[in-house]
Amino acid sequence: MPFEGIGAAVRRKEDARFLSGRGNYTDDINRPGQLHAFVRRSDRPHARIGRIDTEQAAKAPGVVAVFTGADMAADNVGGLPCGWQIHNKDGSPMKEPPHPVIAVDKVRHVGDPVAVVVAETKQAAKDAAELIEIDYQELPAVASVRDAIAPGASLVHDDAPGNICYDWHIGDKALVDAAFAKAAKVVKLELTNNRLIPNAMEPRAAVGDFDPHGGDFTLYTTSQNPHVIRLLMGAFVLHIPENKLRVVAPDVGGGFGSKIYHYAEEAIVTWAAGKVRRPVKWTAERNESFMSDAHGRDHDTMAEMALDADGNFLALRVSTLANMGGYLSTFAPCIPTYLYATLLAGVYKTPVIYCEVKAVFTNTVPVDAYRGAGRPEATFLLERLVDACARDTGMDRVAIRRKNFIPADAFPYQTPVALQYDSGDYQATLDACLKAADYAGFEARRAAAAAKGKLRGIGISTYLEACGIAPSAVVGSLGARAGLYEVANIKVHPTGSVSVYTGTHSHGQGHETTLAQLVTDQLGVPFDQVEVVHGDTGKIPFGMGTYGSRSLAVGGTAMVKAMDKIIAKGKKIAAHLMEASVEDIEFKDGQFSVAGTDKSKTLTDISLAAYVPHNYPIEELEPGLDETAFYDPKNFTFPGGCHVAEVEIDKDTGVAEVVNFVAVDDVGRVINPMIVEGQVQGGVAQGIGQALLENAVYDEGGQLLSGSFMDYSMPRANDLPMIKVGTETTLCTHNPLGVKGCGEVGAIGSPPAVINAVIDALKDYGVRHIDMPASPQKLWSIIRSGTPRMAAE
Repeated sequence: MPFEGIGAAVRRKEDARFLSGRGNYTDDINRPGQLHAFVRRSDRPHARIGRIDTEQAAKAPGVVAVFTGADMAADNVGGLPCGWQIHNKDGSPMKEPPHPVIAVDKVRHVGDPVAVVVAETKQAAKDAAELIEIDYQELPAVASVRDAIAPGASLVHDDAPGNICYDWHIGDKALVDAAFAKAAKVVKLELTNNRLIPNAMEPRAAVGDFDPHGGDFTLYTTSQNPHVIRLLMGAFVLHIPENKLRVVAPDVGGGFGSKIYHYAEEAIVTWAAGKVRRPVKWTAERNESFMSDAHGRDHDTMAEMALDADGNFLALRVSTLANMGGYLSTFAPCIPTYLYATLLAGVYKTPVIYCEVKAVFTNTVPVDAYRGAGRPEATFLLERLVDACARDTGMDRVAIRRKNFIPADAFPYQTPVALQYDSGDYQATLDACLKAADYAGFEARRAAAAAKGKLRGIGISTYLEACGIAPSAVVGSLGARAGLYEVANIKVHPTGSVSVYTGTHSHGQGHETTLAQLVTDQLGVPFDQVEVVHGDTGKIPFGMGTYGSRSLAVGGTAMVKAMDKIIAKGKKIAAHLMEASVEDIEFKDGQFSVAGTDKSKTLTDISLAAYVPHNYPIEELEPGLDETAFYDPKNFTFPGGCHVAEVEIDKDTGVAEVVNFVAVDDVGRVINPMIVEGQVQGGVAQGIGQALLENAVYDEGGQLLSGSFMDYSMPRANDLPMIKVGTETTLCTHNPLGVKGCGEVGAIGSPPAVINAVIDALKDYGVRHIDMPASPQKLWSIIRSGTPRMAAE
């Protein structure tokens, strides 16, 4: 039998059903008597709502009901809650304006829901929605953070003066200012982290169902964390007791953070189902996704590094404007604060750091976590700034990094921005990546490209991220309104097969494979006899879902703890069956044995005895072999690594092509190397998309100009090179698996590597910085001008 435990490149068991079209996604679910909903959305970025006339829509063929925000308000429906509160520099709480499920008095971005039509078919609902007459009183809109904070700017929310949600900081400003005063060199960089639109393969969808006999609601939804949706929607929005509300997230076709949040449509279909006493289904059209799914990134930042005469980093000073959009999404406030500023030490031993962040309301789609969530923004800032330091001081890009790396023997390492890293070896990942990329041979490749009329450059990014955000008590003190533990229930059936009920959720990561490998490794159960169940609040204990690369580090550890309980109970049963002391029972490879003897029992023998307790220590143990464990981590985990990108730029068109890409990451213990490779490659593809192609664009009036794939450029297969992936391993010291997380590393390390390569390719043009995306038009303009384009001097 092939080895299928930890470390084996086992093929993903879930792929058979996906590739054969047997996946079960939310849009595949059709309930008896089902109706369809279509949401009428605002086409104005900022306006007061006058009259809404639904009379003609209500009379349209097939229409069952038309609802507005006033209808929901009259039924005591609450607003969409925010799950994290940030405090200002002075200790006062952030501004937290109401976020109505359907707009009542005012719309605040294009795409804001204004009404919903429920009809027998989707087309009937869509046609009727066009018949709704809405009188708007248009207001001036602010689409960018700088416009929003300008004196006299129109207010998105009347109770948020200056459009400021919060003004937050971390670090000791006096110490940082003192270090800058003594610096031999100060390097400044002004940069923008471009706004992104997630665009998962599967659009969001939701089906609300209501049982009038028992008063029970069921929501089927494209969610990364169904228990959190049940909590938020049940407790704060629809006021449904949790025992009366079941949330099911079936197969989900990609999330990347955008399916974490509680969205208006989930509440709409659930509430509407109760009103019309029939199931109600909504599935987003792609243009709706562009204007209703939470966007990502969108930072404007000024960063400064103080250095001594030898190139040692003395201090870092950062000021960021973060776009929140028109409302606070579920976890939006923590992204540019505790998932961004606390990562600004990166892999470097910078002694003091100060960061201030102003979160700004604008008339745009709300902004929240997108793959990496704050960590890509911090890494892009830091790795671009380090390259600028090398350029401005005349130092080599690799040498300045090596000089300032946290040494491998310095762990645990306390950063000046709250976090304490437990393990890492940044020299090792750098060395491995440079070797795999043939960094030493690059100049020959540059010369060969030049002979063909191409500009070739190479870029480096040495990064660190934080995963498995924890512990609950700490994040609670920082404003989190939820716990961040995880749960696992391990059920060994009478004949020895195993069902795992996990609070994490898979939406492409391969959990049904990797979590089964943990069971195979620890309990010795054959891989094909392990079932992984997730995504249904009616089946699993309260769990926190999947985001922030937490599934193995947090959810996997909960499984280990539950399996430890299985083994401990199994030893007691085995001791009884083999008439031995519990202390003499050993367990390995699915066998309980008496130390020093040939006596043994299989796990199946023990599980059968547990469920058929004819010969069983009934006075000491309850029947059954079914254990649950919760795990609340002691700390974040800290993956890190090095990415090297090579690009070629066509001087005639400005098109930049990534011709080589190498990623060497330390993700802790690798459970399945094939899945790690796929996760890294997928993240790198998204990072290349951000660096070269993707950009959400609003005009000054707040209209979304990049509202379809005609205007929003996603990376395609022919935009990507073969991405070479390697790993170097230092184990996490505070979880028993030693894992750190791999789901976001590709999207974090790759954007600055690509931009650094682009700037290296343009070094003869005097280019110091280019904001993402490095579009063909932008690069062609630089090349055509033939003059230096100096940014952020």
